[in-house]
Amino acid sequence: MIRLQRKRDEVLGRLFEEIKLNNDNNIDVEKMRPQIETQFSLRKFEPEFFSDDVIKSLTLMVFVAGTETTVITMEWAMSLLLNHPKVLQEIKAVIDSQVGCEPLINGLDLAKLPYLHCVINETLRLYPTVPLSLPHCSSVDCIVGGFHIPRGTILLVNAWSMHRDPKLWEEPIKFKAERFEEINGEREEFKFIPFGIVRRACPGAGMAMRVMSLALGAFIQCFDWEMVGKKMVDMTSSSEFLMAKTKPLEAVCTPCPSMINFLS
Repeated sequence: MIRLQRKRDEVLGRLFEEIKLNNDNNIDVEKMRPQIETQFSLRKFEPEFFSDDVIKSLTLMVFVAGTETTVITMEWAMSLLLNHPKVLQEIKAVIDSQVGCEPLINGLDLAKLPYLHCVINETLRLYPTVPLSLPHCSSVDCIVGGFHIPRGTILLVNAWSMHRDPKLWEEPIKFKAERFEEINGEREEFKFIPFGIVRRACPGAGMAMRVMSLALGAFIQCFDWEMVGKKMVDMTSSSEFLMAKTKPLEAVCTPCPSMINFLS
């Protein structure tokens, strides 16, 4: 932990000093400000909650939560698509028809690619990056599913189990992205919780979905993908806090002829 703290201070130290010098301690609600700069400004009002250590830890959590989880989900998505080449070809055809070769897929194109969104959702259903939610503490006595939960109980939600429950999902083990074409609205939100729900939901869920959609779409737009040696991709998962693949994905990618000029 001490080594980690020193590394954190080394990485963020110079950035913090620069922001401290430039920070005028005035909050302009009309101006978009970096998170770190905003936290330094808030120190004026709540100094006990915004010490250097607190701000550094919050910043580090944002980096970790927003990068590793996204990379893990992207790896699962590509693995599933390689094992289901017809789905990969279908997405490729839609991107070719709706976006074309140039320019590279952008945020405005995502509205025309709902099936791509479905593929990412189905990936998160089968392989939620965080299979067990962060622990929470019940604030009052309550009854959940017939079980008495006393106040002060530490609770974890098993998203992995919920996402594969045959009572909630038809053919729960099967990769069926089209199932999400019909799922929408509050009625369904409590059976699909890769980002948590309501007040405890991940605040970066929208950004994460956008980044993953753009990245996966660009991979498919620019390259043709094949399995190594025609072998099915191993889908064994780890048993750690973040559910990554046990064996890193290996695949063969070839630039699409129509994208060679753009890529070069």
